[in-house]
Amino acid sequence: MGKRVENARWIPSHMSNCVDMSNATLSRMKSNDRHVFIESLLPTAFNALPEYVWKTLAKLSQFFKDLCSTILREDRLLEMERNISVILCELERVFPPGFFNVMEHLPIHLPKEALIGGPVQYRWMYPFER
Repeated sequence: MGKRVENARWIPSHMSNCVDMSNATLSRMKSNDRHVFIESLLPTAFNALPEYVWKTLAKLSQFFKDLCSTILREDRLLEMERNISVILCELERVFPPGFFNVMEHLPIHLPKEALIGGPVQYRWMYPFER
């Protein structure tokens, strides 16, 4: 039996069950697990990659971390709106064209949505998670 971590609410639940080493994939992650992975673990996990790849992924992680915070500042959201297009251009330099689909364009619109609707933690949850 593994050692229990007392304050483990930031650690994705059963992350080891989500990893398939034979195919190098992550699956069966809960929505909160995905948020934690994108915002906190992604930059650490990819620290061994070349610096230009790692820094681009870290910027994307910071974007989502700032966007999902409980306190939003209008000037910061406007800055994020300007910066996300640069981050996505950097991602286009890192990943092949086949990686991109409609969902990679979505972050362009999220700061504007946060400006209009306020913090996202209640708007992004499914009703059963609220």
